[in-house]
Amino acid sequence: MRLGEHICRGIPLNTVIALSGDLGCGKTTLVKGMARALGIDPKKVNSPSYVLIKEYNVKRGNLFHLDLYRLQGVKEISMLGIEEYFTQKGLLVIEWAEKAKDFLPDEYLRIKIKALSERRRRFSLSAKGKRYNDLLNSFKREMK
Repeated sequence: MRLGEHICRGIPLNTVIALSGDLGCGKTTLVKGMARALGIDPKKVNSPSYVLIKEYNVKRGNLFHLDLYRLQGVKEISMLGIEEYFTQKGLLVIEWAEKAKDFLPDEYLRIKIKALSERRRRFSLSAKGKRYNDLLNSFKREMK
């Protein structure tokens, strides 16, 4: 949760974060931390596996939380209309984003999570596009 909070402090609106990792690795917990940084009670955030998309309103925009776990193939994902969220005022976080690789925008932040043990995780952040490279570099400076 702390990493999610750190990432979202001062994050610009219209940011896309693509999450990937095995089942139970902590993707939704990371989103809870992001939600807390945006002023949303993390207890209200849960995986949208069955509803696919959850929207949380915040003062400066919205948190759009997508979970593609249950979707199979390009046709099902295309019916979601993910592209519409890329221009919305808010933060778009996509769990199981590797399933939507053909739909992701030209620029986004990717976070891969690997469970090392029950209480330890490894996070790998990478950026696609200049805007997200700049954002990632600012995270690195702040972490030092």
